[in-house]
Amino acid sequence: MSRLHVVSGKGGTGKTTVAAALALALATEGRRTLLVEVEGRQGIAQLFETEALPYEERKIAVGPASEGAAPWGASGGDPARGGGGRRAGGEVHALAIDAERALLDYLQMFYKLGSAGRALKKLGAIDFATTIAPGLRDVLLTGKACEAVRRKDKNGRFVYDAVVMDAPPTGRITRFLNVNDEVAGLAKIGPIHNQAQAVMRVLKSPETAVHLVTLLEEMPVQETADGVEELRAAGIPVGGIVINMTRPALLDNGDLDIAARDARGGVAKALSQAGLGGARRGGLAERLIDPLLEQAREHAERVELERAEHAELTALGLPTYELELLPEGVDLAGLYHLARDLRKQGPI
Repeated sequence: MSRLHVVSGKGGTGKTTVAAALALALATEGRRTLLVEVEGRQGIAQLFETEALPYEERKIAVGPASEGAAPWGASGGDPARGGGGRRAGGEVHALAIDAERALLDYLQMFYKLGSAGRALKKLGAIDFATTIAPGLRDVLLTGKACEAVRRKDKNGRFVYDAVVMDAPPTGRITRFLNVNDEVAGLAKIGPIHNQAQAVMRVLKSPETAVHLVTLLEEMPVQETADGVEELRAAGIPVGGIVINMTRPALLDNGDLDIAARDARGGVAKALSQAGLGGARRGGLAERLIDPLLEQAREHAERVELERAEHAELTALGLPTYELELLPEGVDLAGLYHLARDLRKQGPI
């Protein structure tokens, strides 16, 4: 099972929400999950209704209790069982990775710079370094997440059973993760080269799965298909596709056919049976027919398009998961609702 879950998606598809829901879903039966943010937007803090995340790992939530469901994600960790057959949720920790702070950690780890490293930050040298060498920034960001994946406690057990990364959008996810190529021109040998190699060993291993979030719309679906192709070409494992914000079909297939045929007579009869009078000229039923038919046609067209986009995603040959649109938006309760929906659909 994967231990590093990288969540990407076209802007506007809700990838941060899905990453947060996935972290909650994985934090079951006493398991510990780390939710990592790398874009500096503090979207995770907003979703969990907490203060801005510092550059340190902090507990922000407890996963939902399960009714004896099969464990998700990585193995390891001792189940915390509650009474009545319910299994208590685990812990969700979060971290907002800052490239400058990560570079200071890196300089201290390899060069023991200490206060000299802090002086470099004050002088702006660190920001300058990560600006002229953007590949280095990606090494630092992904490296911090990969370190959390590999970290063990004094008993030799993994500190986190799963790490979930809210990653950059699909359009640049392959370049972001393929850090070895990015730093090839910076360092052929030495600590930076070795760090990139260590990161790629994790990112290209079965420990990692990149999940792509999409909507049933043409542009997000096409970007998802392109992203899958690029990730596969780079040798980075692709996990599943999460279809977000799905809406129920309000009409069955028969009613959709009626709507497509513009069946005024059938609608007039139905309105009459509902006690709204016949379709006499100027009557209430007549005034309702055209608006109702227009809405029905629009709904039928949307369903047809969504089915076609769904077929495109299915053709990619990856597991798919669906999360419904929450009409009131995603608050903390909604986040737990989405986490339970993910769990019901099986391992991701």
